Amino acid sequence: TDLMDNFTIYFGHILSNSFYPVLQRAIGVDSAFEGWSPREEDIVYRMLVPMTPPQGHSFHLELDTAGQRHVRNFSVRVQLECTCTREQQHENMLCFLHHPEEELRRNQDPSLLDTLCTGSYLDVQKTARWFYQLVRAIWPALPQSHNWHLVLLPSRRSCQFKVTNGRKSFWIELLFGVRQGDSDIFVSSQPREARTPSTVWPESYAVAEVKFFKYISRQAPPDSLHLRCLEVFIRLQLGLGFSNYTVKTIVMHLLNIVPVSRWRRRYILRRLGDISDNLRSSLEEKQLKHFIIGNKRVPQEIGLTLDIASAEPPNLFHHLAQHAAAHSQAMSDY
Repeated sequence: TDLMDNFTIYFGHILSNSFYPVLQRAIGVDSAFEGWSPREEDIVYRMLVPMTPPQGHSFHLELDTAGQRHVRNFSVRVQLECTCTREQQHENMLCFLHHPEEELRRNQDPSLLDTLCTGSYLDVQKTARWFYQLVRAIWPALPQSHNWHLVLLPSRRSCQFKVTNGRKSFWIELLFGVRQGDSDIFVSSQPREARTPSTVWPESYAVAEVKFFKYISRQAPPDSLHLRCLEVFIRLQLGLGFSNYTVKTIVMHLLNIVPVSRWRRRYILRRLGDISDNLRSSLEEKQLKHFIIGNKRVPQEIGLTLDIASAEPPNLFHHLAQHAAAHSQAMSDY
């Protein structure tokens, strides 16, 4: 977090008065920041960097209605905005809409549409390459660079790197996204499928989920083992057909039902039994409801958009309902 805070300060210095996205403070997401890990030796510190439009631009999220019902994908349309009335405040800025192209080319940097977009839409892969260039350029100026070595890792939809000092190493992945209104729901660069197009930004609930775990930790007694239960069950089933997200979803539902006082050390076998029973019943019914979407029991401090709060929860086991062989394999794995 200290490293990313330093990066954010330098991002602000370098990008001030530019027409690249404005980068906000990074938010830690996923298992490392929820307090659990599938395998301690493979911890990835994922951080979501919220982006807002630069001056003279606006972002407009467009839902891909052609997609499957259980997946919500968006495009981020970039639109130029008139800045004529603000030119006196920004003396060096010309209005992209109302100044001649030749004058703009001669006196001003290109707009975001000409740098990180494909057509009118923000491009994930172009944004990832831009992030890599930023991280590489800023690293020598950071205090951490004196004692740590930076190794950039290949990725098309995020910025991944390792920092090591010979004794320790940390694997960091920077995702980037656009917040939906003032909620905790984002569209993010993290793909759901291997061949996600470069102008597609899947909806992300990672920030809402990490806030849920923090909410539970504040309510829980000091000896609560809810995170340990999650870790233990995930490690027990590594190599089988169940994703970590499946087990995490079951545990989140249980945490919303079972009082936090019942997750203390003396109840660990009961709670592991609950996780196992819920997994079995979900497999038998071929249904596991998404935890965030359409869940009326999500704590109020987690900000949801109106359509997310009122939506029908997607079934994470929809594929088991559609494919008998997959269902048979899942029951066998269980």
